[in-house]
Parts: sequence; C-alpha cells; structure tokens
Amino acid sequence: MTDLSALLPIIIVVIVVLIVAGSVIGLVSGRRKKIDYTGPRDANDPVITPGQPSVLDADHAAPGGVGTLPAPAEPEGEVPAGQDTADVLDEAVTETVPTETPAPVAGRLQRLRERLVKSNTLFGRGLLALLSSDSIDENVWDEVEETLLLADIGTDASLALVDTLRDRVKVMGTRSPEQVKAMLREELVRLVDPTMDRSLKVSRVDGKPAVVLVVGVNGVGKTTTVGKLARVLVAEDKDVILGAADTFRAAAAQQLATWGARVGVPTVKSDVDGADPASVAFEAVKAGIEQESDVVMVDTAGRLQNKVGLMDELGKVKRVIEKQAEVDEVLLVLDATTGQNGLTQAKVFGEVVDITGIVLTKLDGTAKGGIVVAIQKQLGVPVKLVGLGEGPDDLAPFDAEAFVDAILA
Repeated sequence: MTDLSALLPIIIVVIVVLIVAGSVIGLVSGRRKKIDYTGPRDANDPVITPGQPSVLDADHAAPGGVGTLPAPAEPEGEVPAGQDTADVLDEAVTETVPTETPAPVAGRLQRLRERLVKSNTLFGRGLLALLSSDSIDENVWDEVEETLLLADIGTDASLALVDTLRDRVKVMGTRSPEQVKAMLREELVRLVDPTMDRSLKVSRVDGKPAVVLVVGVNGVGKTTTVGKLARVLVAEDKDVILGAADTFRAAAAQQLATWGARVGVPTVKSDVDGADPASVAFEAVKAGIEQESDVVMVDTAGRLQNKVGLMDELGKVKRVIEKQAEVDEVLLVLDATTGQNGLTQAKVFGEVVDITGIVLTKLDGTAKGGIVVAIQKQLGVPVKLVGLGEGPDDLAPFDAEAFVDAILA
C-alpha cells in the first residue's frame, strides 16, 4: 500500500500529461485538416469558401476531352436541388464585389476621341504642316513618307498614299490649309476603310448564344479586355457568361471573375490550376446554352506565337467549343505600342484560328495609329474595338471616320 501511495501522484501526473498532449494533437490535426481541405473550390480564390461549387476538374473529363462537373466533396445540399451550376459560379466573389452600372457605349466615343487626339497630335499635325508648305519638293515628300512609316501604316500603304497625294497636290495647284486637310482626311479614311464590317456578332442564333473567343500573346491585356467587353455588352442589355480558359496564369480566373462580378456576370472556371482549357471552354458554352444567355466569352491563355504546342492547343479549344455551338467571333487582342511586331502576331494567330476582328489596346499610348491600316491590309480583318485608357469603360467600338478626325485634329 505504501508503495502504491507513493506512486499515485506520479500516475496522476502522467495521466494529466497524456490528456493535455492528446488535446494538443487533436487541435493540430484539426487545423491541418482545415488547411488540407480538398473539397470543391476555386484554386485561384484568395478566400476559400467550403462548399463553393467548382466548375470543372480535368480529372473528371469525359471521353474526347469534354469535361463534366465533378461531384462535390462536401456533403450534399450546398447547391440547391434543381439550381444550375452557372447560377452560383461566383457567389463568393459577387458577395464581396459591389455591382456597377457600366457607362453607355455611345458616351464613350467622344471621351476616347479626346484621348486619341492627344496621342496622335504629332502624326496628324506633322502631315498637315508638310502638305501646307508653299513649295513641296522631293525633300518634303520624303518627310511625308517617313512620317507615315513612323506611324506604322506600312511600306506599301505609305508609298501608295504618297503617290496619290502627289497627284492630287499637282492638280490642286494653289492650296489652302482647309483644302489640304480635306484632301488628307479623304485619303486616310479610304485607307482605314469605313466599308469593313465592324459589328460584333453577339446575338443568339438558332436558340444558342453567340460564342466569342479572345486570343493573343502574353501581356496584351486579354483578360482585362474580356472584362471591359463584358461591360460593353451589359450596357447593351446583353446576358453574358464568361469562360476562364486561361488555366495557367496564376489568378487569371479570379481576375476574370472579379471583372464579371462587378456587372453581375457569372464566370465558369476550374478549381484546378493547369486544367484542360478546352474542357473549361466547353463547360462555359454548355452553361450559356442551359442559361439561355446571349453571349459566352472565352478568355484563353496568353500564348507566344512561336510555341507550336500552345498554338495547337488554341486550335483544340476552338474545335471542342464547336461540338456544341459555332464560334461566332475570334477576337485577336494586340498592343498598339508593339507596332510592326503586332503584324507578325496577327499573321500567326490567323493561321491557327480564323480571326474575325482585332482589338487594339493602348492606342492612347502611341503615335503609331497607322497600325490600324497595316493590320487590316495584311489580314483583311477589321479593327472592331479600341482601348484608350485603363478605366473600366475605356473600350469602345472602332469608327474609321472618327479615328481619322481625331488624328487630324
């Protein structure tokens, strides 16, 4: 008994230590389980909401690369029965991002024109000054040609324009500044070609939404352009769904979802980094059909035009989308400040997918407005949209005559 009495305090201490240790282990284990939670969620979301429905997991792809929705890892009941996935795609984002009303499209054109006037002053005024000289000799014509080339109009177009201007100036004889400006405006408008169809195909056809695929190289602002274009469409009372098929760039899906949430537009995205872009695009179009949306816009990963594998993948994205609906628009986003390099990009992308229109970004940051002419001549594809600023509503439909008036102002 004496021995047991002596050991009793030691036994009690050991038991207490074991109880405390067990509690600590359980607490740590619980925290680890929370951190390692693998249920449905957007891998790009900074705030994880357990039970947030994912859209597509590459591991659940059906035969042929067509994806299906993964079963939720959390208990059933997170998504109300009978509610389509697209209805709750960006619930977490929408709750934290206030909904905005985008600016009317018509009001943007004047604002964009004012910015274009500032960025192309040297080009327009330089030409007017040269052609208004009392005596126009070969040196002046050389300067006119150089001014056109520096504006990235292109060699062939510049030479042709100089020849036309030579003939017209010779016929005119005496010239007033007003006559010179009218002549130059007429020839530049002809080069930019107002007869090209610059309308966007963004209306439902045969009971299916219009599908817009947005492509381009890294850094030109594709995701931002998709977000801004969504605002343009919402301002025109279009029902839009976005597809985040850029599954390689960190936070690309979240960035797009935030743009969409600002104007109440849902985004279809994968909860897995590096998921199959074609499958995500397929699911976006599928959601658009189910929701009877007007437009589905698909953002793709920025691709270097010399990466054959990535360009082939872009072709695959388009083919997979066409299993459900026609691709109505393929918009190539180009940075206007890259000048002639944009022509190379346009040519390569045109060989992979049928480009239907060009979006020129950062046109306010360059005096190379002539790139509009060069691109259209090379591809036979119109510039349909231009970006002239970093504001959310600084994207507008391109107007040939307004563009020329701005650079000659």
